[in-house]
Amino acid sequence: MSQHPRRRIAVIGGGANHEHAVSLASAAGVTRAVRALTHIAVPLTIGEDGAWRDEQGVALPLHRAVELVAGCDVAFAVLHGERGEDGTIAGLLDLCGVPSAGSPVRAGALGMDKNATKLVAASLGIATARGRVVASGDEVGITVAGLTPPFVVKPAAGGSSNGVFVVADLDGLPDAVDRARTFGDPVLIEEYVTGREVDLAVFRDRHGTLRLGAPLEIAVAPGDVFGATEKYDGTARFTVPALIDPAEEAAVRSAARRLYEALGCAGVARFDFFVTADGPVLNEVNTTPGMTERSQVPLMYAATGLDYTGLIAELLDAAVASIPAAGATRHAGEASHASGSAA
Repeated sequence: MSQHPRRRIAVIGGGANHEHAVSLASAAGVTRAVRALTHIAVPLTIGEDGAWRDEQGVALPLHRAVELVAGCDVAFAVLHGERGEDGTIAGLLDLCGVPSAGSPVRAGALGMDKNATKLVAASLGIATARGRVVASGDEVGITVAGLTPPFVVKPAAGGSSNGVFVVADLDGLPDAVDRARTFGDPVLIEEYVTGREVDLAVFRDRHGTLRLGAPLEIAVAPGDVFGATEKYDGTARFTVPALIDPAEEAAVRSAARRLYEALGCAGVARFDFFVTADGPVLNEVNTTPGMTERSQVPLMYAATGLDYTGLIAELLDAAVASIPAAGATRHAGEASHASGSAA
């Protein structure tokens, strides 16, 4: 067990989007872990109205919130979705000069835009579902010409499976597009991919080594998708490690590594695939995945022997290692603690 200085950690959750409640749960888990590591947690919440609040729920003027963040050694933002995961919060932290335990602006922006992610994947030779983007005013029928039903309809920059619908034929597309658009615009229409849903997490540790979790398989009924309700009501069924053959696992691991590097990720990112008879097909990338104790990413690393608190410790250490030593200790106290990380 190595010793580390005690640090001030800003834990930022909430967000002005549809994933606000999920982010609050992630932030609560990270805050517990930060305190278990004997760091000083500075929880901050962005409300659905965009206002910042402290741990007691007291509203903070923006300049005061920025002062609190800037006074911390590291920030651990778990803002899922728009106005957070899309690079927004990474940009603010960068301007504040505070190292982040997450991805930088570019990776967040590319990862949040599902169509941009598909283009990056294609450049790497990683398969994705055939699809089309439907902007406001586009004729749906003309846009999807050449695609074969059934279809999956979803916001191009959404998360947590909000606004995702499976449509059997062309007749159902206009209504599904309208419903998806209430969660975000533009909308992405893809051909339904038949395969096993297998996810994999990756982070770069303080030594510069990529650390991959165990692959995790999600039980999804044929013709369905892993929806928002199942993700958070406790009914989701995970198998970790996923029961896939060595060749399939090697292909998924290779694709996840290459995507992590190409997107410029930092911190932990989750890569969601369909494992098909023709190889892995990328579904999406999450540069700020769910981080409760029972979320997919912590379960993947627990299967490798790295527990939840150890994972948070590793991500904080990696963030500190990314800056000059003088900056890493600018607020460090004399007290030290056992990190609990598994190196």
